[in-house]
Amino acid sequence: MRGPVARRYAAALYEIASEEKVLAKYKNMVDVVEGELTAIEKVIEESPDLQRLLYHPQITPAAKKETLAKLFEGKISDITGNFLALLVDRRRETYFADIVAEFVALANAGRNIVAAQITSAVDLNDKEKGDLNQILGKLAGKKVQTSFTVDPSVIGGVVVRMGDKIIDGSVKTRLASMKESLKAIS
Repeated sequence: MRGPVARRYAAALYEIASEEKVLAKYKNMVDVVEGELTAIEKVIEESPDLQRLLYHPQITPAAKKETLAKLFEGKISDITGNFLALLVDRRRETYFADIVAEFVALANAGRNIVAAQITSAVDLNDKEKGDLNQILGKLAGKKVQTSFTVDPSVIGGVVVRMGDKIIDGSVKTRLASMKESLKAIS
C-alpha cells in the first residue's frame, strides 16, 4: 500500500507546485517544494525524538501540527506547510519519506532527468564515471543523474539501476549464470 499512497500524494503535490507561479528568486515552485521536502526529510531522519512524536499513534494531529509549525515556521512555503498539515490530518505522516522519493522522481521526470544508481566492485575514477554517465545518457535519451556505490560482492563490472530497469554487467551474475548452465549440462 505504501507505493500507491505515496504516488497519489506526491502526484497531487507536484500538480499544485507545477501550477504555482514562478517565484522571483527561485527557478520555479517545484524546485522550491522539492528542496523543502528533502530538507524536512533530513531533519526527521536525524531526530529520533521528532520521529517518535510524528509516528506515535496516540499523539493528536493538533499536537503534531503545532510542533511542525514551530519547527518550520518561516522556513518553508505555504504549499509545503499545508501539505505537511494534510498528511498529519489524514494520518499519512509515516509515508513521508516515500512521498518525498516519489515527488523527486516526478520532478526529475518533468526536467527530463533520470536517476541511475551504479554499483561497482571498486571505486571508479572520474573518467570511468564520466564515460558511464555519457553512455547511460545516450541509452536513456535523457540527462542522467548518477550516484555511485561500491559493493565488493559484485566482484567486477557494474550493476546499473535506472528507474525500473536493471543492467547487470557484474562478474557475480555471469558466474552464477555459468554455474546454472553447467548444472543443466550435468
